[in-house]
Amino acid sequence: MTQEEVDGLLARAVAQARAANIPVSPYICPRVRLNSRARTRFGCCVRREGRYTIELSAQLAREGSERAVLQVLCHEVLHTCYGCSNHGPRWRGYAQRMNAAYGYDIQRTDDYDALGIEDDRPVRYYVVCQRCGRRLPRMKRSPLVDHPGRYRCACGGALRVEPVTGVQAIGDEKGDKRT
Repeated sequence: MTQEEVDGLLARAVAQARAANIPVSPYICPRVRLNSRARTRFGCCVRREGRYTIELSAQLAREGSERAVLQVLCHEVLHTCYGCSNHGPRWRGYAQRMNAAYGYDIQRTDDYDALGIEDDRPVRYYVVCQRCGRRLPRMKRSPLVDHPGRYRCACGGALRVEPVTGVQAIGDEKGDKRT
């Protein structure tokens, strides 16, 4: 998808929100910033000096469907509303209104599968539940990776860490379950 197409989708997202009587800011930059480094987020709303810039993952713009890109842009546009810098009750109410009006599935977070793009983030560790076998991919060292004994799986099972020999992408292993 070209820069112009993404900018057009931002204009459509703003128009849809306004048509749904959602008070989006009039100070949104009409040009989406495509971020080629974003690996763990699909979009971002940045406020500087009273103006908003919407950022979008370049991978999503390149591989995602028009609908997926539009949904993420709508999510970010909602952050320009008064009292919606987080995902609190007001933001959730506006998201529900957009979902009802346009059939979106705007949520606090999204994942690669739901947006229809390949998850090619490098996995360096798997945290594995010893009870249910759930495998949690991790890209970096973290307290969970360093001290798995301090944590439990949602099922209550103990966790252990499996380092990955040679970096692989998240979707490379069969049976991989994402959180």
